[in-house]
Formats: sequence, C-alpha cells, structure tokens
Amino acid sequence: MIKCDRTAFLIGAAAGAAAAVLIQKQTSESMNVPPEKVLKKVKDTFKKNGPVDGSWIQMKPEQIDRNGFPALVYKGGISRPGETGNEQFEFSADAKTGTLLHVQPV
Repeated sequence: MIKCDRTAFLIGAAAGAAAAVLIQKQTSESMNVPPEKVLKKVKDTFKKNGPVDGSWIQMKPEQIDRNGFPALVYKGGISRPGETGNEQFEFSADAKTGTLLHVQPV
C-alpha cells in the first residue's frame, strides 16, 4: 500500500486546478463565433427591414483598432433591393460575440 503525504496531495491538487483554469481560459479566449453564424445573424437583422438579395463574409477574422482598443472582427457585405436599384452595405462584426459593430452603405 502506498502512503500519500497530505502536503504532496494538496500541492498536486492545487497544481492540477491551476492548470485546468489556465487551459480553460486560453481555449475560451481563442474561441470565435463561426463566420456562418455571424452572417446569419446579420442577415436576420437586415431582413427585419426587407428582403436580402445577397451576402458574403470573410472566413478569417481581422484585427482592427476600434476607438483605441483592438478588436477581432469579421468583415462582410449585404445587398438588398432598394427604390433606385440594389443597395449594398459593408459591415464588421465582433468575432468573439457575433455582435454587429459597424454598417455603412457602399
């Protein structure tokens, strides 16, 4: 029978817990919302004001400076019918949350 010293056990348990917390933090920080889900969310937002003809999104997020703070975003575009023809918009959405950050007409 192996005798386990209480101090050694506590040190091992603390090291294991610290490693688990570190790994969880690193993996959650690197997780981005899939670009397909972001595009669906943006299209659904646009569809509240009418039909959407076309859309696209970059599959790789891009680092930008947003008011002095770095942000990882997906960039994309939406087109929809308007009164004078097709209206086109460019957007950027936060890669971590999928939140629409900026929309501008082209």
